[in-house]
Amino acid sequence: MADNDKNPHECPDTGHEWDGITELTNPPPRWWIIALYLSGLLVLVYFILYPSLPLVNDSTDGLLGWTQIEEYKENLAEVEAKRAPFEDQLAAMSAEEILEDEELRNYAVGSSKVLYGDNCAACHGTGGIPPEGSGYPVLADDDWLYGGSVGKIVETLAKGRQGMMPAHKELLTDEEVDQLVQFVINRSEGQATDAGWKLYNDKGCVACHGPEAQGIQQLGSANLSDKIWRFSGEPDEIRHTILHGVNDTNDPKTRIAVMPGWNEKLAVKLEAEEWDEEPEYDGTETQRLSETEIKKLAVYVHQLGGGE
Repeated sequence: MADNDKNPHECPDTGHEWDGITELTNPPPRWWIIALYLSGLLVLVYFILYPSLPLVNDSTDGLLGWTQIEEYKENLAEVEAKRAPFEDQLAAMSAEEILEDEELRNYAVGSSKVLYGDNCAACHGTGGIPPEGSGYPVLADDDWLYGGSVGKIVETLAKGRQGMMPAHKELLTDEEVDQLVQFVINRSEGQATDAGWKLYNDKGCVACHGPEAQGIQQLGSANLSDKIWRFSGEPDEIRHTILHGVNDTNDPKTRIAVMPGWNEKLAVKLEAEEWDEEPEYDGTETQRLSETEIKKLAVYVHQLGGGE
């Protein structure tokens, strides 16, 4: 309130009173009045300088011609200018070379967090840990279906993965299914019996999962000797996988487990390098992520799980 040396009861009032409190007619402080008028003037200046008043199909442009989009583009250009020296180096290096260079490795990991969040987290979860039972591989451990070297991760990202386990519902009796379920559980605990091993070999499981049931990375088959489960370690879930398989197009109850490829052109290049041939492109190759982005993501994922 304004300064008033007089007794407040001697000031004019409005005649309003609440709980013994009388509303007086003292004017607001002068500084408050000045600030009020200045704020109004500031609003008027803003309306003149910046886009403000909506029109039928547009709005007033303002004398400065400022827009949020332009400011965003300017800020983005500044960020890209700072990143350019690093991006140029990464483009000329392999993922293995990036991994060996501490500065570039740190840059790749730091700049891949948004890449991972935009393209990978929906399936593999934040930090490489998907929801339990979702069927998506955990990236934050050192258990890899196709191999966890940074080069293999580049290959996986570029090509995508779609393993296949045939349904066995027509090939096994109920008793054999029960025995194989128990074998898988026992093997994960290091307690597989001779009878279980015999059935495992006789029914051809060894062809995909290997002589020690540790999986074959060339096939992407699961390691049955640990307690890391792609889908679930519960007996009913193991039984479902044995009966209906994975990606078996002949069984409507099969488990679907497909990772899309993110750079078909890079996949063709890697395939050609493997066979020491020249890559052949037909111009229709998809590239949802650039080769440099693939390499950065590979380094990021490798750091999550430790690699091999």
